[in-house]
Amino acid sequence: MKIKTIEIKNFRLLKDVSLSLEDNTTVIVGRNNSGKTSLTEIFRRLTTDKIPSFSLHDFSIPAVASFTNALNKKLSGFDDNKIREELPVIEIKITIEYPKGADDLGVLGDFIIDLDPDTNTVAIIIQYLLKDGKINALFDGIVDTGPENINLLHKLLKERIPNLYETRIISIDPNDHENAILMDFSRFKLLLGSGFINAQRGLDDVTHAEKDVLGKVLAKLFKTSTSKTAPAEMQVQSDALKKVVSGIQETIDTDFKTQLDRLIPALGLFGYPGLSDPNLTTETTIDISNILESHTKIRYAQGNNLFLPETYNGLGSRNLIYILFQLFEFFREYQSRQISNSLDIIFIEEPEAHLHPQMQQIFIRKLDEIVIEFSKTLNGGVPWPVQFVVTTHSTHIANEAPFESIRYFLTSTGIQRKTTIKDLRKEFTNPAIRVDKEFLHKYLTLTKCDLYFADKAILIEGPVERILMPLLITKSDNADLSKPPLATQYVTTIEVGGAYAHHFYKFLDFLELKSLVITDLDSVYQAPGSTAYSACLAHEGTHTTNTGIKNWFDPSYQGYYPLESCKAKTTEEKIVGSRRITYQIPENGTIAIGRSFEEALILANCRKFGVTGDTVPLREQSSKDLAPDNKEKTTFALKYALEDNNWQAPAYIVEGLQWLATNPITTATELVVVNEPGE
Repeated sequence: MKIKTIEIKNFRLLKDVSLSLEDNTTVIVGRNNSGKTSLTEIFRRLTTDKIPSFSLHDFSIPAVASFTNALNKKLSGFDDNKIREELPVIEIKITIEYPKGADDLGVLGDFIIDLDPDTNTVAIIIQYLLKDGKINALFDGIVDTGPENINLLHKLLKERIPNLYETRIISIDPNDHENAILMDFSRFKLLLGSGFINAQRGLDDVTHAEKDVLGKVLAKLFKTSTSKTAPAEMQVQSDALKKVVSGIQETIDTDFKTQLDRLIPALGLFGYPGLSDPNLTTETTIDISNILESHTKIRYAQGNNLFLPETYNGLGSRNLIYILFQLFEFFREYQSRQISNSLDIIFIEEPEAHLHPQMQQIFIRKLDEIVIEFSKTLNGGVPWPVQFVVTTHSTHIANEAPFESIRYFLTSTGIQRKTTIKDLRKEFTNPAIRVDKEFLHKYLTLTKCDLYFADKAILIEGPVERILMPLLITKSDNADLSKPPLATQYVTTIEVGGAYAHHFYKFLDFLELKSLVITDLDSVYQAPGSTAYSACLAHEGTHTTNTGIKNWFDPSYQGYYPLESCKAKTTEEKIVGSRRITYQIPENGTIAIGRSFEEALILANCRKFGVTGDTVPLREQSSKDLAPDNKEKTTFALKYALEDNNWQAPAYIVEGLQWLATNPITTATELVVVNEPGE
């Protein structure tokens, strides 16, 4: 059994989203405040609370506005059904796939209500909605929807929602949504187990008060092993621990008790009137769970009988050990359940904490192997039906994971922010972009670029642009102070070359990432009677060999793209959706154009570099002669980045960077103070 899809409505940033899960591990990526934590939190409510409840602040912002719409209908005299249509409902729909022909589906069988033998999915809906007959109670005391009453409405909703809303579990026929039955929440709890390894794991460094986080996990493992449904080997181990403690208890009940009783003074010594001596005595009991939780510490053997405290090990090692301990605990809990054929979903938040890049890559690769090993060595080969959801900000984890397992959380800007979930498995099933997919996965794995987490992106040709980019951004920002500075925005720079940039176009569109592609004209001409094209100055060229430019304007064009068409493109034509391309344009009021970035930089600073000639051909030839060859390009970049930065950025670079700087994506949360009546 596996969870195939999760659909969530009206919960925080998750206004209306659908998330498909991989059979084993799904990796959630995205910028800060994109809804990743909301996904974890709603499952925490569903699986750890007796009956989940929510507050006004858990409703998405558009959903909160719906309360006002419902109030307007009530004040206008609409019937309860029309009013209820406006009232927001927090809803989670979980679709579970089970194997056809299975003999025993356990508690899942209670949720199967269809009669179609070819159907092997179950749809379960959890709703948090207003109780029947409670509309008047919800809006009591609100006489209109003026500004003052809206503030009062929100205050009253905060107080009333927990009492007037309820949680319902509904199983629906996947083939006929009219066929649905109410289910008991306790059955759902038996069906779905969960585990949460939080981002904040309490792994303090030694400079803080020692917290033996790892030792506390042992107490949970012991409690699990004592259940009647625990595997026999676990019960044997827990029984052995109980016998040891029982022996200690016998000593405490005799020798220890005798000595402790002598510490109690006779009450008669106090001479208090009317106080008779009740012959007080002592009783001391040992709680093995308390011993494990509060008095058991993990130690690291260092040889020569030296054992160091838990906090003396590195935070990265402790973090990894803690995650493994937790996974082992979740596995033991699964084994100890009364109904073993339920399924588990485990959320791991930011496993990269304190782990070096190689360890991060190993972790995401080994996660599925851990499950296989637990099942093989500890469960008689019976698979553990578990699915992992890993949320991360690590480029190493995100780029190491299979492309198909990535789910990208994208949050819209503006007041009513909401999340859209982008599914890379669905995106790259199109055979037409199979080559792009293979290239991108190899590239991301090798370079670990952070496209998933940046607000904006710059794609460049080579090392010169990469080395000089920080200075180019600064010069662009200083050239127009009216525009928001790009230097303060989260921009990632990716070196891709003109021959490969086009593989990123659909991917950038998919991510809806505002991006600038900086590339070169790469002008060529075809000599009369020849079939070959040769590199030439821009004024001599007839075509460009730049694949990125051709695929930007006309992917279906056969052969090299006409150079005059490139030169004639307007700014608007260079923009496609949220991405823009920029390449060399005339510098210093002339029509001389550089063929490469280095030539363009030289033409933008003719006096500095000593460009000669009064005509376009002479100036372009001079800039070519002054430009470094391939062997000297890095030296050229370092000189003008570190030693001599008194130069002007090429016009096409400034034009592109200033376009990129506009409309910055704001991820910070706006804080608003609301003065509510009675507060």
